[in-house]
Amino acid sequence: MDLDTSSSPVPSSSLLPQRCGKSDELEEAHDETAPGPRSVSRNIPSGLLEKLVYDALVWCSLHGLVVGDKGVQRSGTDPGIGLVHAPFALLPMPFPKGHWRQACELAPIFNELVDRVSLDGKFLQDSLSRTKEVDAFTSRLLDIHSKILETNKTEDIRLGLHRSDYMLDAEANLLFQIELNTISSSFPGLSCLVSELHRNLINHYGKDLELDSRRVPGNTAVSRYAEALAKAWNEYNNSSAVVMVVVQTEEHNMYDQHWLCTLLREIHGVASVRKTLAEIDAEGQVLPDGNLLVGGQTVAVVYFRAGYSPNDYPSQSEWRARLLMEQSNAIKCPSISYHLVGTKKIQQELAKPNVLERFLENEDDIAKLRKCFAGLWNLENADAVKSAMERPEFFVLKPQREGGGNNIYGDNIRETLIRLQQDGSEQAAAYILMQRIFPKASLAYLVRKGICRQDHAISELGIYGAYLRNKDKAIMNDQCGYLMRTKVSSSNEGGVAAGFAVLDSIYLT
Repeated sequence: MDLDTSSSPVPSSSLLPQRCGKSDELEEAHDETAPGPRSVSRNIPSGLLEKLVYDALVWCSLHGLVVGDKGVQRSGTDPGIGLVHAPFALLPMPFPKGHWRQACELAPIFNELVDRVSLDGKFLQDSLSRTKEVDAFTSRLLDIHSKILETNKTEDIRLGLHRSDYMLDAEANLLFQIELNTISSSFPGLSCLVSELHRNLINHYGKDLELDSRRVPGNTAVSRYAEALAKAWNEYNNSSAVVMVVVQTEEHNMYDQHWLCTLLREIHGVASVRKTLAEIDAEGQVLPDGNLLVGGQTVAVVYFRAGYSPNDYPSQSEWRARLLMEQSNAIKCPSISYHLVGTKKIQQELAKPNVLERFLENEDDIAKLRKCFAGLWNLENADAVKSAMERPEFFVLKPQREGGGNNIYGDNIRETLIRLQQDGSEQAAAYILMQRIFPKASLAYLVRKGICRQDHAISELGIYGAYLRNKDKAIMNDQCGYLMRTKVSSSNEGGVAAGFAVLDSIYLT
């Protein structure tokens, strides 16, 4: 099914053929329970449920499946203070094996695509030119990108740690990409622990649950990400240099990051430091030979777990730090170019006809990518805007933001589009319209702050990918593991850290 409709109208008869009935029919399609294997989604007897929840909470505490409790002071700055289990699903979510394989096979193709698009500075600047005029954050990123282009500086060693997120549309039975994350792809550490938790529970209670732990895929995200960082550090070829993790001033998800740095040290012998953007501005300098020094230490790899949101740049200090790092010869993960490739606008541009062919030659790879593209339109497309105003329930309005809680749904889409039209402003360039995906809901048990809630839930599958290249030598291009996030079906947003979802794993069917 080809949904490359960027330059065409959005006739519901072709784009969403089965969803043009009454709104109550849409609601029924959205909330309909699709349990998959009965044993995964069935009602669990109360006695067994209590044992499962108790054992799961103990397991989380003993194995580091934890986050900082936002209700406890210093829990986001000082390790060991105010720990609470990460929100999780008690049992894995059913997921078809064929679509699982499809998602895994896409990872190295998207990795290669990101790298090739990142090398085309003119494409990035031109595609984001109108967005730059109305979005201050994107404008600042593009300014840094322009300064790097003007110096003819090249990134010989390029490292990408990406995550491509998908939803399985129930009606079309197709896997659609939601977004491609090229900066701060979170939860490689905790996602692996959830897979282990589910295997552990099924091994103990599998007979009662009628489940087989072998159907929960192993998750190697944290070890493969550590391997990629170590290989990049090795390519830098300075044994005294460190990996610098750029972090937010307050980070309640620090243990996910610490898992990665711990493996980096214990398995690969690579030291890491944690610095905020403000600290980098105060302590950093680029030497005449291009080396980046922060706090007197040479930095081989800059790994961003911050810097993706305007909130991460409260002053000029943070912007100076970002430019300083880009001007150095340290390996950036991501570079400013990789960061820009992950914007919503570039996602929409790549879905246009004949654009993928500009960057990829393999026709099979191009076809695989196109198959997973949902409908994407800019707000200059009058037919798309008209359809979104008439039937906003079939669309999502997305700004150029990361981190969860930013997208616009339902009647708010219509209100936002009307406001943009009435203002006659250029602000419309800051948004894209996307076809809304409707997964089937399954009965799930969601555990947050020690309380288990039963509800109908839908899931989003993220596939981690790692890419490392030194000039013409491709060193790593792999699928590295997965992240499953599950939320109640009535929720629009899906971020775990933002409080909308829980961590999950998958049960192959």
